[in-house]
Parts: sequence; structure tokens; C-alpha cells
Amino acid sequence: MIEITAEMLEIYLKEAFGPESTLVDYGDIGTLDKQGMKKFGYGKPLLVRFKVDGEERETVISVMKGDEYGHQFYWDRAAVLMFQYETSARMHRHVKPMGIGYIDTDGVMRPLQNPQEFFILNEKLQGYDYFHDLDRIRQGGFQEQDSQNAASLAEWLAEIHSEKKNDPHLYNRRIRELIGSSECIMGLIDEAYEQPCDFFSQDRFVKLEKKLIDWRWKLFHYTHRLCAVHGDFHPWNVLISGPGEFSVLDRSRGEWGEPAGDLCCMATNYLLFGLYDDCSFSSKFRRMYMTYMEKYLEITGDEEVLQVMAPFFVFRGLVIASPVWYPNHPQPVRDALLRFIENVLEDEVFDYVQFERYMR
Repeated sequence: MIEITAEMLEIYLKEAFGPESTLVDYGDIGTLDKQGMKKFGYGKPLLVRFKVDGEERETVISVMKGDEYGHQFYWDRAAVLMFQYETSARMHRHVKPMGIGYIDTDGVMRPLQNPQEFFILNEKLQGYDYFHDLDRIRQGGFQEQDSQNAASLAEWLAEIHSEKKNDPHLYNRRIRELIGSSECIMGLIDEAYEQPCDFFSQDRFVKLEKKLIDWRWKLFHYTHRLCAVHGDFHPWNVLISGPGEFSVLDRSRGEWGEPAGDLCCMATNYLLFGLYDDCSFSSKFRRMYMTYMEKYLEITGDEEVLQVMAPFFVFRGLVIASPVWYPNHPQPVRDALLRFIENVLEDEVFDYVQFERYMR
């Protein structure tokens, strides 16, 4: 956790409260040892006395520390502090916020004035969305380069997944988020399917969720697999700029995770496009899918990934089968995808070669 110095406080107070502001004194307002039976906390508050135009004021500055409760990264902790800043003053008897800010990479405290929404600026890249290639293939325009592109995508995944991290708490967090996050499986079930759903009964949803709990406990034994990931590796987040050349967009859901998540994401989209061939799986997309999977397994040697893929297929399958996200699917396509996510949970090891059987 970053230690705040007198110099940092002086700079911040002048920027936040005006150039005439001066630091009077500061010190710890309490320690974890003074919390009675409570021995764990999220940070250590600092009492600061300062003057503005000759008037002495007091404030308490808090910096959260990282921990395994969903606060590993500074953006996790920023979300908590922004929530407190926005909502605390609206609660009767709650302490009132006096400001919010951040500490930059130079160790300078910067105020953040009246935030309402945030934005990001990215460079503009050349290329076109990869899904256009998949649309062309679906309509009969398969080219030899398409298989080579699938192999290139697998090679790139293998490269980024080669960076490993030893952090069992973080691996388990990613599995919790996969199943319980509002962006992931349970959030999709609640929000991406109208309940009751006329093509997937509540009983089927209940059985699906119960089976996922079994998988959650299975994956506790795979924490050694944590590695660098993209987090949302699908055809709408890949830009093709030339033969074998591509860039990626919109890294999501954390820097580290289970490599099966990325592998499943693109694979599921090959399955989706392949099902549009009158719902008998397209030989062209079978070739794409097999090229992609076999290249990844050849480079990484990671046969273990087949033991953990199933819940990640459920997540991605729920996305692409959803009438909210993809309203124009023929119903047989949607039904085949939903059968896939049910059946794939029944095997301890994913049968990537005979994958069609999961759709029957």
C-alpha cells in the first residue's frame, strides 16, 4: 500500500482546495490493533489538519490496500472509493466525503473533481472486423487463408498464455466471477433470457446452475493454470489487417485468468457460424475450428485445458444463444447451442474432436 508523505499532502491540498492551502499536521487515526476483536481491514486512515484562507480544517484520507477479496488491482479499489464518494452523502448520518483523487505514477496526489462518467482513448488501428470473414465463409466463400488465419489466432493465444502467475486466490476469484458475475453466467441467465423462457425451461436453468457448482469445486484444483489472458477473444474484437496479420481490441475481465476462457471464446464462435449450414455442421467451419484447436494444443502441449473448458463454453454459449444479444438466430441454431452447453458439462474431459455430439 502506498505511503502518503507530507510533500504529497502539500501538493494535493493546494490543487484541491486552492493555492493558499497549507498543511498543519497529519498522522494515523488508528491502526488495525485498535479495532478490538476485528483484526482485518481494508486500509489505514490518515488524519490530516490543514488551513484554507486561515481557517483550520480536518479530513481523513483513506487508501485501500490490495487483498484477495476482489481488491487485487487498483481499478478494483478505485471502484469501491468512487462508490463511497458518490453515495455516502446521500445517506442520513453517514460521514460526508470531502474529495476523491488518485496517486499517479510519479507519486503525486491528484484530485478528481466531480466525476460522473469515465472514458478511455485508444489508438486507431487499420483493418476490418474478423466476423466479416466468417460471414463470407458462411455464404460459401472459403479461402485457404482462412485456415491460416485460424492458426495465427491460436499461435497468438499460445504466446500470451505462456506468461504464468502463481496466485491461487486470483485464479479462484476468476472462477467465482465466471459463474456468479453479472457479466458472466448467472448474470446472463437473469438478464439475457426472458423468464420464463419459452425455449429453455426454468428446470433446465436450475440443473445447469447446479452442475456448475460441481465444476466450481473441481476447478479449485487447477489454480496452477493462472496465466495472462485477453478475456473477450471473439470475432468482433479482432481486426484483420492482411494475410496472417491482425490486432485485438477490448481486453476484458482482468489481466490474468484461465486460458480455457480465451480458447473457448473464439471456438464457440466457429461453432455458431458452422451451425448456420442448415443446422448440419459446416465442413468449412469444422476445418477452421480443428485448425485452431489443434494448433493451440500442438504449441502449448496443454492437454489439461480440455479438463477445464466446459464452464467457459457455458458462458460463451449463453452469450451467443441469447435472443437479447443475437435476436435473429433461427430457433434450431439457438436450440443446438443450448444443448451444447448442457451436454458439455457432463464430460470430465472435453471431446474437442467429436464436438458435434454435444449439440444433439
